[in-house]
Amino acid sequence: MLLLTGATGSIGSRLLPLLLEQGEEVRCLVREPRRLGARRVDVQIALGDLGEMSDPYLVRQALRGVDRVIHLAASIRDQPPKRIEELNGLATVRLLRAAERSGVESFHFFSALDAQAAQRTRFFRAKWLAEQAVLSSPLQTTVFAPSIVYDHSDPWITLLRRFSFLPVLPVSGEGIASFQPIWAADVARCVTGALALERQDGENTRRYELAGPERLTYDEMSDLVSCIAGRPRPLVHMPLPFVRAGLIALRNLFGEGVFATWEEAELMEVSMVSERGPADAQALGVEPRRMSDVLEDA
Repeated sequence: MLLLTGATGSIGSRLLPLLLEQGEEVRCLVREPRRLGARRVDVQIALGDLGEMSDPYLVRQALRGVDRVIHLAASIRDQPPKRIEELNGLATVRLLRAAERSGVESFHFFSALDAQAAQRTRFFRAKWLAEQAVLSSPLQTTVFAPSIVYDHSDPWITLLRRFSFLPVLPVSGEGIASFQPIWAADVARCVTGALALERQDGENTRRYELAGPERLTYDEMSDLVSCIAGRPRPLVHMPLPFVRAGLIALRNLFGEGVFATWEEAELMEVSMVSERGPADAQALGVEPRRMSDVLEDA
């Protein structure tokens, strides 16, 4: 039995069908089973989310009979009363320790490229702490550290498309941070490739940096999305203090339904690049596609 968290996200929704096609028996930890769509009848369901990892009963039930865990679930904003640090860092450690106690054989965790202890954003710092715990676990572990992951209809791409209806396209900050964007479907295929390698060689700890074939700045990605949407717009850079004040005010006004938070905007100020480029993905049998090719096929 394989436990999958984050099954309804960009990567998880691409990964789940691949796992089922390979005959895997999958249990999904989800808050809203309806978001699994037709796949919900093909899997076992454990009700819960990252904010409930402190509940030992829920975690024991989710891990009952499980020999492998793929932990995709993450949050890029606070979910009051839970903060990013607990949702991404502490929740991972709680799930990992419970997996160690319950006899799980392998634990696969999604970190992020350039996650470091001294990073400017809380998200990356929390991911770094969780990654260190996973790499030091006695279990067979795999860490995936992707650059920015995108899909045709994910919230970030959707937001950029909506912004392209404006006379100008607003970009927070200077727009110079660099990324190697990788398609969610390619990331999902990297995971299945890693699972196959795990069965073959039994190496105890692996870490893969998953990056697409091209390096693009935030400006270049924004321009690309608007052009493919058929609405090319001039970019207007918004000073970060203005962006921060505006997004905090909007969140105070509209609550959790706000279109973006300061934490999310700040993520786009941190470059996410790998010196190895797409080499790790290629080693897993995946040739990542260019962002323009993927979005043009939508």
